Amino acid sequence: MALNKMASTKMTQLPRAMLIDMDDTILSAYGRPEIAWNNVAAEFADELGSISSQQVAAAIVEAGRKFWAAAAAEWRLKLEEARHVVVGNGFAALAAAGHAPLSPDLAARLAIRFHAYREEEMFVFPGAHDAIDALKAHGVKLALVTNGAAGPQRAKVERFALAHRFDHIQIEGEHGFGKPEERAYLHAMEALGVTAPETWMIGDNLEWEVVAPQRLGIYAIWIDVHGDGLPADSTIKPDRIIRSLTELLP
Repeated sequence: MALNKMASTKMTQLPRAMLIDMDDTILSAYGRPEIAWNNVAAEFADELGSISSQQVAAAIVEAGRKFWAAAAAEWRLKLEEARHVVVGNGFAALAAAGHAPLSPDLAARLAIRFHAYREEEMFVFPGAHDAIDALKAHGVKLALVTNGAAGPQRAKVERFALAHRFDHIQIEGEHGFGKPEERAYLHAMEALGVTAPETWMIGDNLEWEVVAPQRLGIYAIWIDVHGDGLPADSTIKPDRIIRSLTELLP
C-alpha cells in the first residue's frame, strides 16, 4: 500500500531542470534481454544441434547477468565487445553442463547478429518526443544524461532527433565520466545553471537514476516502462514511479 501511494504521488509544480536518461527511458533500447536473445537464438536453431534455441538464450541471458553484475565501468564503452564475451561465457556454461560444445565462430556470428537486432528494433517510446517538447515549452531546462560510448550514443541522439530537444547533451564517452559518478550529475546541473533541489532525475536504472541522485539531494523518478514494479528484494525507494515521460506533465 505504501509503495502504491508513493508511486501515485505527483508533485504539482515542475522543477527548474530535469536530467533525463536515454536508453529504456526515451528509447526502447536494451530492456527485456530474454525476449531479444530468444528471438536471435531462434534464427540460429538449425546450427545448435541437440540444444534448443531457448536453452541457448537462457544460458546467454544468465551469462550476461553475471557479467554486468561484476563488469567495470569501461565495459559500458565496449558494448559490442562485451556481447561477444557474454555469448562465449554462455556457450561455456552449456558445455560445462554436458551439452555438445558450440563453435567460437557461431558465438561470434550470434553476438554480431544480436548487436544488429538491437539496432533494428530500437524505437522512441510513444509520447516521449511530445512530452520532452512540452516540458521545454513550460520552461524546464533539460539535459540528456546517458552512459555509453561516444559514437553509438551520439548516433542515437541524431537518429532519433533528440539533439535540438535538450539544452545539454552529456554522453559518457564524450565527457570521460558517467553515472553513477557524482560529477556526472554535478556537471549536468552546472551546465544548466541549477542546483540539486531544483532538479529532477528520470531514468530506468535504480542505482544510476535513483540512489546516486538522491545522495545529492536530487528528486529521483524511476521509469518502469514495462510495469514490472520494483524488485521484490529492493530496498531502494524512488521519490516517484512513472511508466511514461508523459506522466511528468502537469
